[in-house]
Amino acid sequence: MNQGDAPRLGIGIIGCGRVGATIGAAWRQAGHAIIGVSATSEASLERAEEMLHGVPVLDPDEITERAELVLIAVPDDEIAPLVTGLANLGHIHAGQILMHCSGRYGTDVLEAGTSLGALPIALHPSLTFTGTEVDLSRLRQATIAVTAPAPIRPVGEALVVELGAEPIDIAEADRPLYHAAITHASNHSITILAEAMELLSEAGVADPSAVLHALVDASVANTMQNGPKALTGPISRGDVGTVEAHLVALSEFSLSRSNPSVRNSYIALARSTAAKALAMGRITEAQAQQILTALD
Repeated sequence: MNQGDAPRLGIGIIGCGRVGATIGAAWRQAGHAIIGVSATSEASLERAEEMLHGVPVLDPDEITERAELVLIAVPDDEIAPLVTGLANLGHIHAGQILMHCSGRYGTDVLEAGTSLGALPIALHPSLTFTGTEVDLSRLRQATIAVTAPAPIRPVGEALVVELGAEPIDIAEADRPLYHAAITHASNHSITILAEAMELLSEAGVADPSAVLHALVDASVANTMQNGPKALTGPISRGDVGTVEAHLVALSEFSLSRSNPSVRNSYIALARSTAAKALAMGRITEAQAQQILTALD
């Protein structure tokens, strides 16, 4: 079935954050009707105007009553109470698609609606959103985790394809592990790079991003292609002296800033790196113990 043959849905969006606005705009491009969006803050109202121009701003209860598909794009802890409230007020109806885009949850969090006959789908894009039009092209290069009961899973997958992304099936029980993995890769990478830029600035580098850009790009590309075999650096060589020198420099930096966070994250990741290097046979048991002793 091509896109022109696919049924068009009336979609309502509760929450006009970066994710909700982008997904709504992408579905509108695919031919679906966005019947309403809820937005309360100044930032979300501006985003609604920019990304979903002409879509009426409505209350969540009105959106739920009108929409065939309700996309709930609110913070994780607000999903279950919101769905429960809408269900208790009688706004959710049988056959309606209830969807959220939280990585943490599967469909269990929508139980108050599914108990009334609504059809639950959990989608989660592996993408960092800006809430601007640049996200629309990035979305077409992303994967989106789909968690749904078997009868409705093809609907979720088709909606992902209409976004231009690639659907991947994640079971309900695997959702927390999936989310931990992508959070570790994305959010913690940002922390590491921000810390590295701070250290380079302290070392007198005027443009830290220029130093890191090619290095980080190559590291990511090599890891995506070769997995842990891409590992390089002093720990993978068993160079204990270099690790010790790093720790001295990081201790001095931490004292000057009264902030041990960079040193602590270096130590935690160095321990993990040493374990991986040992498991791969890059270093010996003795070298691994020397590194761990230095880190302690």
